[in-house]
Amino acid sequence: MKRALLFAFGLILIVDGLWLLSLDKIHLGIILPIFIGLIFMMTAIFYGAIQHFLAQHPKVNSFWRVSWTGFWLWLISLAGFFGYLQYSSQQSASIPKVRAIIVLGSGIENGQPSPTLKARLDAAVPAAQQNPQAAIIMTGGYGRHEKVSEAAVMRQYMQQAHHLPAQRIYLEDQSTSTALNLANSKAVLAQLHITADQPVAIVSSDFHLPRAAAIAKHEGYSHIYTISAPTPLHIRYNSWLREYFAFLSGWLLNEY
Repeated sequence: MKRALLFAFGLILIVDGLWLLSLDKIHLGIILPIFIGLIFMMTAIFYGAIQHFLAQHPKVNSFWRVSWTGFWLWLISLAGFFGYLQYSSQQSASIPKVRAIIVLGSGIENGQPSPTLKARLDAAVPAAQQNPQAAIIMTGGYGRHEKVSEAAVMRQYMQQAHHLPAQRIYLEDQSTSTALNLANSKAVLAQLHITADQPVAIVSSDFHLPRAAAIAKHEGYSHIYTISAPTPLHIRYNSWLREYFAFLSGWLLNEY
């Protein structure tokens, strides 16, 4: 039974990861589950041989047990992080009057917003309608082999799908990370005579908002409101897994 479950879980992780790779999505949140799935399947297939080998090599057996213990402890920490993201995504307060709305980029596909980015843009619309005088800043630079910036694609989507006037939309099209998105957006705000201590709304995905808000505060934004966009289900938990490591990386790099 144990071997069957291990094999089944491994197969699910591999199939899901390969399907996402076929959609031209590749990041740690996709690659790592494939790797874990392979380990699960190989362990299930060669379970007898592995146990026989470990019985003859006590030191390797000890390392094997410690490794599995470490893996389960990591899974517990990951589950805790997922719970934190789920809780945080439900805490977005109602948005009062703000001077600007910053929408953080999340990639484009074939010249159009990715499903995750589309959800962020759609989530920004109610706040934009409630604050007709607020500037809307689209953030995102140029990816590899891309001739149009992510910010420009975002602006085009908002104009075509939601009929927001071009004069309200400003571009921050030089950044390639959340920290740069927010740092460079301050220059755009300054051109509009908006300071970092004035009310600003930041729009991002549910999994990304806690880190984005922390980075914003580190960058000097002192009066921020957050708007959470749901992550499409087919990529949700892979994105959350990626964010687990991004959160740790940001902490180690003193981004917040």
